Amino acid sequence: MSMNNIGRVTRLSGEPLPELPGGVTFTGNRGLMLEEPLIFEIGTPEGCGVDLQPVPDVPSRLGSLARTAPMDIPGLSEPETVRHFTRLSRQNYAIDLGIFPLGSCTMKHNPRLNEKMARLPGFADIHPLQPQSTVQGALQLIDTLAHWLLTLTNMPAVAMSPKAGAHGELCGMLAIRAALEARGDARRVVLVPESAHGTNPATAAFCGYEVENIPANARGRVDTAALKARLGPDVAAVMITNPNTCGLFEPDLADICEAVHAAGGFVYCDGANFNAIVGRVRPGDLGIDAMHINLHKTFSTPHGGGGPGSGPVVFSDALAPFAPLPFVRKGKDGYELVEEEQARESADHHQSFGRMVAFHGQMGMFVRALSYMMSHGADGLRQVAEDAVLNANYILASLKDIYTAPYADTGPCMHEALFSDDFLHETGLTTLDLAKAMIDEGFHPMTVYFPLVVHGAMLVEPTETESKANLDQLIGAMRSIALRMLASPADFRTSPHLAPRRRLDETAAARKPVLGYKAA
Repeated sequence: MSMNNIGRVTRLSGEPLPELPGGVTFTGNRGLMLEEPLIFEIGTPEGCGVDLQPVPDVPSRLGSLARTAPMDIPGLSEPETVRHFTRLSRQNYAIDLGIFPLGSCTMKHNPRLNEKMARLPGFADIHPLQPQSTVQGALQLIDTLAHWLLTLTNMPAVAMSPKAGAHGELCGMLAIRAALEARGDARRVVLVPESAHGTNPATAAFCGYEVENIPANARGRVDTAALKARLGPDVAAVMITNPNTCGLFEPDLADICEAVHAAGGFVYCDGANFNAIVGRVRPGDLGIDAMHINLHKTFSTPHGGGGPGSGPVVFSDALAPFAPLPFVRKGKDGYELVEEEQARESADHHQSFGRMVAFHGQMGMFVRALSYMMSHGADGLRQVAEDAVLNANYILASLKDIYTAPYADTGPCMHEALFSDDFLHETGLTTLDLAKAMIDEGFHPMTVYFPLVVHGAMLVEPTETESKANLDQLIGAMRSIALRMLASPADFRTSPHLAPRRRLDETAAARKPVLGYKAA
């Protein structure tokens, strides 16, 4: 939003700035949190961060390519530039400032060791078109990481090229489609439980399948009886998330896999929540045919802002021949990327459905993930899952007496605790009001209104990297907010009050976004 001049901005609290006699206004600053105009309102096109002497005669050499009008780009000095972006950064929230309780996102601390490894020149400075003989270390790292993933999942094959979770889903479903086509089976229906991630039905539809919903039972898990009743010769696959979006483990998954296989279908597992079971449960033991793993969630790496991501997919024996290209293999002359011609001669990949991407995977993600795995070891990765589950259950047990917890009586949750806003029903307040109040307490809000199967859902994922002291701070804030909302609802209808900006009209922002600056 444009602020134009200091007389038309609001305080950091969101309140209008008072105007004093003579047109003088307050600055809008709050202590060391400084109000900050747009960069266009600070700089001028005539300004410049360097002083070029003599001024170069560039236009005369450009001829007809020379500009005929100013670029209208703000010119700032170096101090102005540094201060502008530093002030903006202080109005942002980051994992280095506090806990990110976003459910199904796994916003955990990324060890700095991983970052140091990813920045080693031999990994950070390579190019995908280099000769394979010059990137043997990188190829060996990919192969080693693949071995860890196969060991942790007890699956025989893995595709490392998918770029993220949804991309991994697409990879798995394309392999399933290729396997069905190879046996001349024209099945067209994919069953998706309502407790699955929303990308699951979208991926199935993108692959040309008809999607049918399978309801959840009263315990928040898949209604196994309803799923089995729908199986038939037209069902190509079942896409199931485990642990599911309610933060609950699906105890009937092995039974479901057996039933789906008996009906001639395949089972795709959304492994985005693998961090809750890594080292504790091996998906291959359950009978799963394909599962993607979000390296950027289970095995660290910054997550958010659209990336970076990486979503390797593990496959059963039935789907391994259809996995995508290329893949890394150790040959007689070292490590190599197996492309199409080599794959046709391969006994294990000769039916590959093709390529997912132009180049192989996300190198930075691979380095961070392997660094995380090797620094933890097998026992440490098991503890990752145990601590994530312990932290989530600590939050659930600490808040279920005041927050509505729809599945608290069905047993422990996994890596995330699920609440709803039912306890606020008589106040007229909603989940959104509570989330905005979290900002005033200095916390990033939890995931809200997801999963859709719970009205006014609040999904809290503390991750394994948060200490008990940090969790106690979050729990204390959430208890305080809930008690104050019940006692004085009117105080929370306009939260947040202490943030750099007042509550935004999120509907208007989505439907009528203002993406450009216009001078007053």
